[in-house]
Amino acid sequence: RLVEYWEQDPCYEEPSYDEEVFASGAVDSASEETSEPSVVEVEASFSVGEYDIVVLSTNDATALDTWLQDNNYSIPDGASPYFEPYVQEGMYFFVAKVDITKVAMNGDNAVLSPLRFHYDAETFSLPVRLGLINSQGEQDLIVYTLGRDKRYEVANRENVFIPTNIEVVDDVREDFGTFYRTLFDATLEHSPNAVVTEYSWDASTCDPCPGPTLNQEDIATLGADVATDGDFWGWTLTRLHLRYSAETLGDDLVFAEASPVVGGREMYNQDGELEETASQSYFNNFQGRYIIRHRWNQPVDCPLPVFGRWGGPPGDENYAGTQTSQSPNSTGDAEAAATGSYGTGGAGEALGELVREDVPEIGVESTYGCACSATSGGAAGFLFIAAFLMGIWRSFIRRRLFS
Repeated sequence: RLVEYWEQDPCYEEPSYDEEVFASGAVDSASEETSEPSVVEVEASFSVGEYDIVVLSTNDATALDTWLQDNNYSIPDGASPYFEPYVQEGMYFFVAKVDITKVAMNGDNAVLSPLRFHYDAETFSLPVRLGLINSQGEQDLIVYTLGRDKRYEVANRENVFIPTNIEVVDDVREDFGTFYRTLFDATLEHSPNAVVTEYSWDASTCDPCPGPTLNQEDIATLGADVATDGDFWGWTLTRLHLRYSAETLGDDLVFAEASPVVGGREMYNQDGELEETASQSYFNNFQGRYIIRHRWNQPVDCPLPVFGRWGGPPGDENYAGTQTSQSPNSTGDAEAAATGSYGTGGAGEALGELVREDVPEIGVESTYGCACSATSGGAAGFLFIAAFLMGIWRSFIRRRLFS
C-alpha cells in the first residue's frame, strides 16, 4: 500500500477513540493417501474448457519422459531427471494440453483459463523443480496461501519480511511499481535466495483496501470447498515472493505453519514511535505499507502545540487518514517482479534515493538523512523551549542595559 498523510493542526485537540482488535484460534488437519503406481498408467482423462487433461502415475521417470514425447507433449530432451524425485515420492502427474481451437482470444493474445486441482499429501509442498525444465534463467514466483487463522512460511528456506512503514519521497506516487521493485531487489540483495513475506491478513478484512475482500464464493473457489466442511470464514491470506534459478533453487518448497505477525499499520507504541518491521502477535495483520507525509507548515497559534498527528488534508473534517491507496500490482506483477538494472551500488543505493529514512533491516541508508523535521514532537519541544529561554535572556539583557 501507498498511503498519504497530512500533519494535523498542532493546536487541535483530538477526541479519544476506542480500538477493537479481533483474533481467533487455529485448527487444521491433514489426511494421507498413498498408492503404488505401475509403469505409466493413465489414472484419469477428461476435457475442461480449452484443456485436455490426463492424470498419470508411474514408477519410472524415463518411461514417463518417453510416454509424454510419444503422445506429442513438447518437453525438452533430458527431462527425466526432473521427474525422478516425484516418481520416488509416488506422486501423480497432472498434464494439460491446450486445444488451440477452443482458446479465447483478446486481440492477438491467447487467454488461458486458470486451472484448479487438489490432492492429499503427507507434506504441504509445491513441486517447483519441474518448472526448471524450460527455464532460461531466473524465475519469479508468487505464492498465495489460505489457512484457517494461520499463515505459512517456507520451512526449507530463509524467510524474511518486506520492509514496511517506510516514509518515501513524494515522487514515488508517480511510479509505485518501480519503487516496490527496487525495494524487493534490495531485500534480496541483503538476503539472497530468501522467501519474502509481503502480506498476511484476515482474508475478509483489510486496512483499508480497494476491495472487495474475498467472499465465501471466492474462498470456496480457492479450495475451501474441499479443504473444510463448508466453513468459509476465518481464513488468513498470505503472499510469499521469491526468485530462483536452477543453481539456487535446491529442493521443492515445503510450507510450515508460522506464528502470527503484525506490522505495516499506523500504530504507535507507548513512546509515540510508529511500529517498524514485523513483530509477533496472536493474530495476523501484516502488510507492506509506504508513506508520503506532508508536515505542518502553517503558523502555530497556541502555547503548547502537539506535533506528529496525521490525517487527511487540512479542512477535511471526515479524514480517514489515508488519501492514496495502491498496491505493488498497480503497474502489474511483471513490473513489480522484473529484475532492475542498477549501478555499482546495486538496488540498495537506488532505494536510498526513494526513501526519506534509513531501512536498517536491509542495510539501506537514505540520501535524505533523517525523515524528522522541526515539526516532529521532540524537535518542536526543543525549539519551543529554546525560544522561550532566549526570550528570557533578551529581557534580562535589556533590564541590565537600561537599569
